[in-house]
Amino acid sequence: MHRRHVDDTERRNRLALRHGLHPDQRLADPVAATRAMTVLHATESATVHLAVHARTTGTSPADVDRSLYDDRALVKQLAMRRTLFVMPVDLLPAALGSASARVAAEQRRLIGRDVERHGVARDGQVWIERATAAVVDLLTGSPPLSARQLREELPELSGTITVDTDKRWGGTFQLAPRVLTLLGAAGVLVRGPNVGHWRTSRPTWTLMDSWLGAAPERVTTEEGYGVLVRRWLRTFGPGTLEDVQWWLGSTRTAARAALAAADAVEVGLDGGGTGWVLPEDVDEVSEAGPWAALLPTLDPTTMGWKQRGFYLDPRHVPSLFDSFGNAGTTAWWQGRVVGCWVQDAQAGVRVVLREGEDVGSQGRAALAAEADRLTAWLDGVQIPTVYTSPLMKESRLS
Repeated sequence: MHRRHVDDTERRNRLALRHGLHPDQRLADPVAATRAMTVLHATESATVHLAVHARTTGTSPADVDRSLYDDRALVKQLAMRRTLFVMPVDLLPAALGSASARVAAEQRRLIGRDVERHGVARDGQVWIERATAAVVDLLTGSPPLSARQLREELPELSGTITVDTDKRWGGTFQLAPRVLTLLGAAGVLVRGPNVGHWRTSRPTWTLMDSWLGAAPERVTTEEGYGVLVRRWLRTFGPGTLEDVQWWLGSTRTAARAALAAADAVEVGLDGGGTGWVLPEDVDEVSEAGPWAALLPTLDPTTMGWKQRGFYLDPRHVPSLFDSFGNAGTTAWWQGRVVGCWVQDAQAGVRVVLREGEDVGSQGRAALAAEADRLTAWLDGVQIPTVYTSPLMKESRLS
């Protein structure tokens, strides 16, 4: 049977229309923006709010917080690739049954190993059981508490390890945050209200069943991966098997099985590769028309695929990603990454094009308009980030 070919131009059109980035396709609210993207990256707290802003009109940071902490239609969950995401609550059963369960099992093993290796306790798994039980007991009937409050209240969480003292990231670290991370990945705890400004991450912790009103139902690993991949294909399709495996943080076998569970259909891609789409998504999409966007660090569009050649020249990856593969801020024109954005001392947003990049007068005007829109929305707030790309660093120094 002849398979349809989806060229790079159409892939960029799909991105514009489905990710809420084209000005005519912006979404209604934080929940709609999150659903459109399947999940939002939440490693940096500000990324969630900035990602929503890029895809909506008239949505404030307070609206994002309301969806997370008042309406609780969105929730922060550690899942694929041991990354913290914001997802709609109805996606939790799939995540908890698959990607989050994988993370929880790995964290339990690593914490137990370190407890024994650093002399905190003879039996690491017994120590974990006592620590987790103490956390659950304290939080039962309690308001959300910070990691520091939990550590101060619970001697069972006491314990430190010292690692990599000869490296800049080394030092002595408390085990308590890792226990909370484990309980979060396992779906026992959830991150409650943030006690700091929306641009910084200072979460409190509470029991998931109390926060949501009931414990999410679990599904099997296979079912969970199938649901996640079906959502991913709706947002990012077409994508390759390698894209799916990377995004899930799974084995290749699990990625193949998830594509089969989603009844994914093969399509051809530029360069001779094979992509996958949902069976109801084979038809060609319409032309998107001109658009520009300014996306935050680790934005889900920038980080949605492992193979990014259709929107980013591989030669330019080193200037826009750090050495660990984390994307800095990005400036987009017509479905391609053409540079980054930074803020000046007054919190004004400035677009920085890559050297030699020519977007024409229309592109420059559209990017300038997005910079003005983002500056007005930020209203003087400076956004901190540890994921600074080389191009961002160079631009801040110039």
